[in-house]
Amino acid sequence: MSHDTPVVAKSQAQYEYDRHHNAVHMRKQVINFAIMIFLTFIAFAVVAADFSPYLIAPFVLLLAGIQVVLQLYAFMHLEDKKTHFGGVIAFFMWFGILLAFTFFLAFLTIVWW
Repeated sequence: MSHDTPVVAKSQAQYEYDRHHNAVHMRKQVINFAIMIFLTFIAFAVVAADFSPYLIAPFVLLLAGIQVVLQLYAFMHLEDKKTHFGGVIAFFMWFGILLAFTFFLAFLTIVWW
């Protein structure tokens, strides 16, 4: 067959390195997921506690913003320093956050004043 994939045997050192790297990466993923679940729980608890709507709305939106940054960082692999477009991706991410924050402030200004 012309499309056979060559099989390359890994050395024991490479196998151990890959195994350790994968374990560390999985641990980071699980920790980030747990943090996001905890932030969601806090948001539900604040709403269920029946605080003032003027406290609930900005607080829940702040928690949502934190989760967006965590998701971009962890699940979109922006923590990897070796990405080819890391600088470009970071620029657009921070520009988007700045733009969203600006629209959020404009929304607050229109609604509450």
